[in-house]
Amino acid sequence: MKKILHIILNRVFITALIVLIQVGFFLLELFKWGNHYVEIATVLKLLSVCVVLYLIWKPGNPAVKLAWIVPIMLFPLFGGILYLAFGHVIISKKLRGRMQETEELMKKSLPVNDTVMDKVEIQNPTVANQMKYLRKYAFTPVWENTDTIYYADGLPFWKKLLEDMEKAEHFIFLEFFILSEGTMWDEILQILERKVKQGVEVRLIYDDVGSVWGLPKHYNQMMEAKGIKCVAFNKLIPFMTIILNNRDHRKIVVIDGKVGYTGGINLADEYINYITLHGYWKDAGIRLEGEAVWSLTAMFLQMWNMSRDTDKDYFAYRYDFAGKDEIVAKSGFVQPYGDTPFDDETVGENVYLNMIGYAQKYIYVYTPYLITDNEMNTALKLAAKRGVDVRIVTPGIPDKKTIYWLTQSSYQNLLEAGVKIYQYTPGFIHSKCVLCDDEIATVGTINFDYRSFYHHFECGVFMYQTESIPVLKQDMEETFAVSEEITLEWCKKKFMKTNVIGPILKLFSPLL
Repeated sequence: MKKILHIILNRVFITALIVLIQVGFFLLELFKWGNHYVEIATVLKLLSVCVVLYLIWKPGNPAVKLAWIVPIMLFPLFGGILYLAFGHVIISKKLRGRMQETEELMKKSLPVNDTVMDKVEIQNPTVANQMKYLRKYAFTPVWENTDTIYYADGLPFWKKLLEDMEKAEHFIFLEFFILSEGTMWDEILQILERKVKQGVEVRLIYDDVGSVWGLPKHYNQMMEAKGIKCVAFNKLIPFMTIILNNRDHRKIVVIDGKVGYTGGINLADEYINYITLHGYWKDAGIRLEGEAVWSLTAMFLQMWNMSRDTDKDYFAYRYDFAGKDEIVAKSGFVQPYGDTPFDDETVGENVYLNMIGYAQKYIYVYTPYLITDNEMNTALKLAAKRGVDVRIVTPGIPDKKTIYWLTQSSYQNLLEAGVKIYQYTPGFIHSKCVLCDDEIATVGTINFDYRSFYHHFECGVFMYQTESIPVLKQDMEETFAVSEEITLEWCKKKFMKTNVIGPILKLFSPLL
């Protein structure tokens, strides 16, 4: 049943089904079946025309709009419906009001720290400008006195997470896209149940669609019965566009306001290689301890209160590090940030674009999916053309073949511009990391695709001169060594997939 649900809810399956329905509709016309074909077809085509006009007039990225207009015009009978199902965000008045309230609470909770920003400005004005961008559009300040630890794999990440949760005294917040029953989640759950009995407040958010094949029905109610406050994200929003398209793709853990985690690692056994789905599963996480954890706390509370309005003052969950000896002042600057699909600012993509534009020596990228718009492709190619060492690592073994072909269809154009591409030979790389010039890096949940840039709730941690940056670089160099470097000759041998199937799939890239 879970496998069937996985297939049915897959947007590739839904898109193919709609295309097949349109083909069937035309066949029915040939056989003169249905007395009202002309009327129905006229209404559906008119809807598609209205959607195309709306896209033309709507502010936004022209490449993204064109990527929608093409499939709508190719399949005018159901193209408009396809956009309403996957592309257009319908927000109820009640939800919009709640979003505005939580956004204002977050802004009040995260005041600007001019002293820290001034320090960055003195050291590097360009990096300071990047941080100012995040401060203005993601509402998150820059922090010092924060220890950062980079994890190159899910298993050590999980082991340290278990250790930290055992120490919790006041609260544990968890927010994940995928939650699945198994060893990884079961051991976490055992700790959470013990902590609840000790009086620790535990809150859990999981994405209802992302976790649908890993959890029983009404799992949130089962958690509530255990004393764990729980939100199954998307269930409370009554529109298909939100349920199927705008998902909570974040991964956040906050413990007592002192320790925080994020990255690509979900709570399912494949992420720690206890089960094997697509070869060795390589993922990345970042652990924060110190002042910057407050930003992760505020982000979690914002998402929680958007679904379940319970908090009017976030400061009750802020840990006061002033005068405490438990955190040693660390070098570098840390700026956690979030992104939402409910505004016109593509924060996640813009962070990447700014880093690529900043690079003078190199820019290294981990991403499981490479489905990018024209701006991102141009930025990567221009960096390579001006002499920057641009390297991108994608999976050697795919989790979704159609997405894999679409990713590979981007290779040749990038290679011709001088970009180096590696496929992770041992298996599937799910990490989402960008590293630049030994100075700046980001680790988070944001893939190089339309889903992450335009449709999902995402988060990441932007870092400047932190201790974790050289650790990330070492991991990337080791990953290059065990990966296959893609060549133009390789692309020629895969001509059908990279130059025929891939470009066709690009017509539907916003859906994939």
